[in-house]
Amino acid sequence: MTHEEKKLGKIVEELTMFFFAVGADKIHSGIEKKEKHVVIDFEANYNPAYSENLGRLDHYLNGEKTEGMEDIYWELAGSGDPGETSQLLLVGMMVDKAEVTVGETDVKLRLYKELL
Repeated sequence: MTHEEKKLGKIVEELTMFFFAVGADKIHSGIEKKEKHVVIDFEANYNPAYSENLGRLDHYLNGEKTEGMEDIYWELAGSGDPGETSQLLLVGMMVDKAEVTVGETDVKLRLYKELL
């Protein structure tokens, strides 16, 4: 397994744990590797009582990127408590772009990552 594949696994793991923390009982994810980039599709439901936890999801996943931070901190993904925003910020550092659609009871994500 390559370094980049381990990062992809951490991204999916962290998103899965986040959605478990907001009451999801249906989670689907998919990874499509192409030549120089990857698309991660992620879909989950959530308990509406946790809707405030999703309010800044787009902001966290599309936050400012800092050159080199991904390589330093990616291994920390999964080390905090599930649902912590700091973990979503780490995921945001690891992806290049995120499309976020939040519905009344479900969320769809499409994450893009360039491979090194």
